[in-house]
Amino acid sequence: MNVGVLALQGDVPEHLRALARGGGAPTVIAVHSPADLAAVDALFLPGGESTTIGRLLQGTGLWEPLRARIREGLPVLATCAGLILLSQRLERAPSGRDPPTLGILDVTVRRNDYGSQGESFEEPIRVEGLEGGPFPGVFIRAPRILSVGRGATPIAWRGAEVVGVRSGKVWGLTFHPELSPDSRVHRRFLAEVGASR
Repeated sequence: MNVGVLALQGDVPEHLRALARGGGAPTVIAVHSPADLAAVDALFLPGGESTTIGRLLQGTGLWEPLRARIREGLPVLATCAGLILLSQRLERAPSGRDPPTLGILDVTVRRNDYGSQGESFEEPIRVEGLEGGPFPGVFIRAPRILSVGRGATPIAWRGAEVVGVRSGKVWGLTFHPELSPDSRVHRRFLAEVGASR
């Protein structure tokens, strides 16, 4: 199984380390181009700066191929900025500078809604189907899920608040599992990908 990490900007090394920690790691490809994307069986969209990642997706010719592959069934785990890029709806920023989105996940999100970089925090997260107790959720300038439409299902919670959703093979998380030493979320996603092949 070839697993890709979108390697244009953001927490790329952290995702690569999380995949290496998981044991029995698949072949990992750093995705920079449509040719790289065509070679992967699953993809991680990292946290980072959503506007920058969106521009780079368009500049590298990845925007439309990525949207097409996801709609064809490519499994994706998107964290923080990745969730923003996959969302169908953004609550508009006062500046009007929200990035375009791929329109995949039936959610409304608001960028940076947990505060600035200096207000980053970690809290336990309950993730559906994840054994071993709560997951250490790292929130850094994270988006907030304001609403979940009929096309998506909640899969992760911070208390009663939804912090993760899925639609079919696509997962979107507001927090950063790649920044935790705990690789259970990555392993859980990959186990499901492997089982579906």
